[in-house]
Amino acid sequence: MRLKSKQTGYVASKIGIDLANASFVTMPKGKEAVVQVCKDIINANLEKEKKLDAKVYDMLDDNIDEIEIQQVKERELFFMIKKRLAPEYGVIMDYDERYNDVAHTILDELYENYLLEYEVNENQVRNVIFKAFKAFAAAYDEMDDKVYEKIKKMEKEYVPGSVEYELVYERLYQEELVRRGMM
Repeated sequence: MRLKSKQTGYVASKIGIDLANASFVTMPKGKEAVVQVCKDIINANLEKEKKLDAKVYDMLDDNIDEIEIQQVKERELFFMIKKRLAPEYGVIMDYDERYNDVAHTILDELYENYLLEYEVNENQVRNVIFKAFKAFAAAYDEMDDKVYEKIKKMEKEYVPGSVEYELVYERLYQEELVRRGMM
């Protein structure tokens, strides 16, 4: 599951809630400060991937004639190039490894800035963060389907991609997050 920019706040909130609920963690400056740091780190990680994607698209655009002549599938080529350039941009392609790396970064930042205190092995705390990523990833598709079905069953018909559709989707999505205790 690839996070979208608008989802980082949800994942950061999930991490904050899970850390607040962990009996072995205290947050001297409060949950909101923890959530903000999480969100900033996740956004920075996504920004690296956006830069990588832009580079790959530029490369494809520069070679579009050759791609058409060779009848190469552009999507497959995109992922091949992305995978090759990923280390140069600091992007981890395997999502479990990526979540683990971001969890380490978050934990380090929270500890260094006195936003998180714990008296257990740091791996226990990192696992709380990692599991929050995994829980969000696992629930995302299910929540998306549920929201889509709710919109489809509404009396008023909404056009996917329209501003009105996006507003209704966002409201229902947030309700689903709250219902699941992820926000």
